[in-house]
Amino acid sequence: MTGTINPTVRRRRLGQELRRLREDRGMTAEEVAERLLVSQSKISRLENGRRSISPRDVRDLCGVYEVQDGKLVESLMQMARESRQQGWWHAFGELSPGYSVYIGLEMDAASLRIFEPQVVPGLLQTPEYAEAVISGALPEVGAEDVSRRVQVRLRRQERVHDASRPLRLWAVVDESVLRREVGGRAVMAEQLKHLVDVSRRPNVTLQVLPFSAGAHPGVNGQFAIMEFPDATDSTVVYLEGVTSDLYLEKPNDVQNYGVMYEHLRAQALSPEATREFIQRIAGEGPGAA
Repeated sequence: MTGTINPTVRRRRLGQELRRLREDRGMTAEEVAERLLVSQSKISRLENGRRSISPRDVRDLCGVYEVQDGKLVESLMQMARESRQQGWWHAFGELSPGYSVYIGLEMDAASLRIFEPQVVPGLLQTPEYAEAVISGALPEVGAEDVSRRVQVRLRRQERVHDASRPLRLWAVVDESVLRREVGGRAVMAEQLKHLVDVSRRPNVTLQVLPFSAGAHPGVNGQFAIMEFPDATDSTVVYLEGVTSDLYLEKPNDVQNYGVMYEHLRAQALSPEATREFIQRIAGEGPGAA
């Protein structure tokens, strides 16, 4: 990614700048939508970077905000042009728009904190495990599409192993993740071995939340917290849904999930104890109770 433009991040930064211009004018999204004869939801999607934005959109918004600085307008329009370029993940046409947004953010993130209660996080999956998970989750998807999705998952993992720009990954997984036999015993055994190996990387921290921890702050499900190298990019909390995904950026939401994650880390086994725990389960067989 070094030296290239991440269109997702570019779109997000542009949206933040447009929101700042609107707020400086003291206007609401509803007022702007009414002036431009568009829906309020369009303005919201442009500002949160979830929708592609055209130079014409930028020009029209700058007109409403009475921006007098021609260089600023041109700079914003250039950002709009760049934001419409495509990342490598857009070559995989079956990806949902929400997943494409997530990958774009993940590619630019400096650190990623994940809580996963069901399956091994995608960035830590072996190819065979990934194929079994995708096939099981999407039973109506054909073998060719499953293969492409596995390719995307493996391409995403390059950030974990990139020596020049490694992703700082912290993953807390529920014990059930280790005991759910996905793809058969051989696939699961290799996956457990891989978790032990990858957890020794300096940029990866893996912790298991054992059943003995009882109720915990993550009982409502999976979430991820992404932080970025540029201080102007706000932290994002990602919640994956069945038909749509949710991205939270409000400081209060981010803080609440950050506190939840700290509690999960505190209740989970240490990284060293986690490796021993995984090795013990591997010896017992993943399906053992």
